[in-house]
Amino acid sequence: MQGLRAAPPAAAFFFLLLSELLLPVAAAPGAERELNPSSRLAAGAARVALHYLNFQTASPGALQALGQVRKATLKSIPNSGHKYYLQFTTEDYKSGENAGSCLATVLYPKTKSPPVVNIKCMHTKDQKQIQEEDNTLYRKIKHQTKPIMGNNIPDSYGNIEPALEPVWALAVAGSSYIMWEKSTENLGYFMTQVKSVKQWIRKDDFIEFDYTILLHEIPTQEIISCHMRLTWLPGRPLKVKYFCAPENQGLEDGSGMESGSAAGILREGGANF
Repeated sequence: MQGLRAAPPAAAFFFLLLSELLLPVAAAPGAERELNPSSRLAAGAARVALHYLNFQTASPGALQALGQVRKATLKSIPNSGHKYYLQFTTEDYKSGENAGSCLATVLYPKTKSPPVVNIKCMHTKDQKQIQEEDNTLYRKIKHQTKPIMGNNIPDSYGNIEPALEPVWALAVAGSSYIMWEKSTENLGYFMTQVKSVKQWIRKDDFIEFDYTILLHEIPTQEIISCHMRLTWLPGRPLKVKYFCAPENQGLEDGSGMESGSAAGILREGGANF
């Protein structure tokens, strides 16, 4: 854990923040600019890449969180938008242990389309171990004699009942799709809580849940409430449908209905690393 640093004078802090906020706008077309790896913009783009990865991987056992951004570059692409080139480390979402490192590009289009992400990672976790964890989680849910139901996960003390950990892990994977699609260059998201969850019993092999989840929007500090229907089978893409609204409003129909196929998500060609 990094030690605390003395706060800069108020005026200096203001100009530092202002320069960071204006940085994407100030980038000349086609120009590249090195970013401070610890800046909000760099960290935000890296998290967008991981949201995309966590959903596309569709594996509760392989969930990753951002460790540390090592390098970040911003490029303004004429007629397209701002593109970030990133190197960063990752942590295991559950244990917080080192999970590997990634190279990624994140393009924020000028249109209202979701960010275009290309990401490649080197993982420390063994693939067989991940598959075993996913299969164990799947069997634990599938063999329930009664539908799983729960509220306020984690609770107000940050605790998650062991029996509900699989439900939480799937919520993280599914919400990653929502957070990826809703993210912009200036807005990012964290999932903070599963307000409620209900399992739907199916006759086929798939697992299906209805969730109400809360997303924390950065930097507005708004809490966004989303209804999410999630369908999963190990080794298959996640299927997610959702609609969202701020917590103080009624839930209204939103834009996100997406099966988990990579072709459906990746709307633009690959990047070279």
